[in-house]
Amino acid sequence: MTPADSLQALGRAADAATPLLKVQDLSKRFALHPERLLPWRFDKRARAWRRQRIHAVNGVDLEIQRGDALCVVGESGCGKSTLARLIMGLLTPSGGEVHYDGQRVDRLKASQWRPYRRRLQMIFQNPYASLNPRLTVRQALEEPIRLHHADWPRARVRDRADALMADVGIDLGWGERFAHEFSGGQRQRIAIARALSVDPEFVIADEPVSALDLSVQAQILNLLMDAQAERRLTYLFITHDLAVVEHFATRVAVMYLGTICELADADSLFTRPRHPYTRALLAASPRLQDGHAPPLRLNGEASMPVEPPDGCVFRARCPHANSRCQRERPLPRALPGGQRVACHAVEEGRI
Repeated sequence: MTPADSLQALGRAADAATPLLKVQDLSKRFALHPERLLPWRFDKRARAWRRQRIHAVNGVDLEIQRGDALCVVGESGCGKSTLARLIMGLLTPSGGEVHYDGQRVDRLKASQWRPYRRRLQMIFQNPYASLNPRLTVRQALEEPIRLHHADWPRARVRDRADALMADVGIDLGWGERFAHEFSGGQRQRIAIARALSVDPEFVIADEPVSALDLSVQAQILNLLMDAQAERRLTYLFITHDLAVVEHFATRVAVMYLGTICELADADSLFTRPRHPYTRALLAASPRLQDGHAPPLRLNGEASMPVEPPDGCVFRARCPHANSRCQRERPLPRALPGGQRVACHAVEEGRI
């Protein structure tokens, strides 16, 4: 089944024009702590000292249609989790816009976010840290239901919590236990049930299986996919595991140092990657059918995104970089196959 067929099966109209989520030129900068070594730098143009900043997210553009499962993949520290928190309103952007269902939401106050909390939910990477240790499983599930359905009687809230536990494979007898009494996989099931408790339409999953064993990972991924089919959910899935991406995604965004290098549907990305960084990631991921593929080695290591220089952020590690890559930042360009790639070498036909 193609990604388009999957989306139609989830109820998305084939000619849907308005994306459910639209991110425009989104950026986030964090100032270095004053006690950090060399938190200031001298700006030669302005002839003044300026506080150095980490450019965690730098000019990201994304569109997610209803029923989509967009995976954002990249190395640790590339800005994936920051992007997720910006979309959820947990961080205020330094620039750019976030539109949800046609409405701009990035500048909303906390009280104005409440109607959107029912529609957008997030599953965090560490369920032990995201679950309140003072609440039992049942209390953790009933709390958001009562908040968003204040008129519901207690019996209806309890029945809803029981149904959620059954949906995610949690025994009803465990409802009076606390989070620390469960394994990592069980805690993640509880976190998923809590996210689904208010019937959201858009779910951000931030590395939800990275800390779990492989067998448990498969169970959680199948649970998320079943929930998508049954509830017509839309996903933004954050991960660094390409095996998870290949299993879960309809589309993939490859991120490096706060920028989107390549955006494509999952089939195109795995069969014909275009950006050098995407090719390096795939070459580093063991796959049975590519047992004799030559390895692609990158120069150096990923640097900290502190005051990124002009030009391509990947140029220091790219084997195809030239003088243009040093002075000019590549812009995402649409390719005939539907991919969007930000690379001068691809644009010039050198790769």
